[in-house]
Amino acid sequence: MFSGAQISLYPMTDDFVGVILGALGALDPWRDRLRIETDDISTLLVGPPEVLFPAMRDLFVAAAKSGKHCVLSAAVSRGCPGEPDDPICSSDETGGPAIALEERKVAAIRAVQATPSTDQPVAAQFSLYVMGTGDHMDEIYGCIDFLKQSGVFERSKNFCTKLRGDAGAVFATLTEAFCRFGPGAGHVTLDITISANSPSAV
Repeated sequence: MFSGAQISLYPMTDDFVGVILGALGALDPWRDRLRIETDDISTLLVGPPEVLFPAMRDLFVAAAKSGKHCVLSAAVSRGCPGEPDDPICSSDETGGPAIALEERKVAAIRAVQATPSTDQPVAAQFSLYVMGTGDHMDEIYGCIDFLKQSGVFERSKNFCTKLRGDAGAVFATLTEAFCRFGPGAGHVTLDITISANSPSAV
């Protein structure tokens, strides 16, 4: 299995370099379980989902604590047939036989409810793509049912779902959407945008 995220962090401030560099230390606890590659457009994080999402959360929260309007854009993927398996991605969260959809929804809700607060409010929108399976819409509708009970669901939008709440619960919800819906060993992707401290929040 291969899982990873291409991420870009955008602080809306003249001191964007300082905000980004100041936030990078938040990745330190996760570095030994990630492969990290950076270029002039984005940063690639390769590792298991239970590391990817907390690392993205901690990076974003550290930047958002600056008080500046910050946005994180991420394309997250697992099981892509064009990527070779990578031992660093080994995980108990994906790859096994899928249990019944209703059981997965209940487990996902419990996981979000058990997530500690970060005291950083955020808004997010994302889309789930379940690839190469005939029942992909059942999985997507099951995920939508979960989202509506997650405690951070705000509304459906064209092509995506909007979430709002504490960063801990929002990132936990994204983790559950990524890991529990779609085939365990199949190709699943998320397209994510997360915002904090927006002056135009509505």
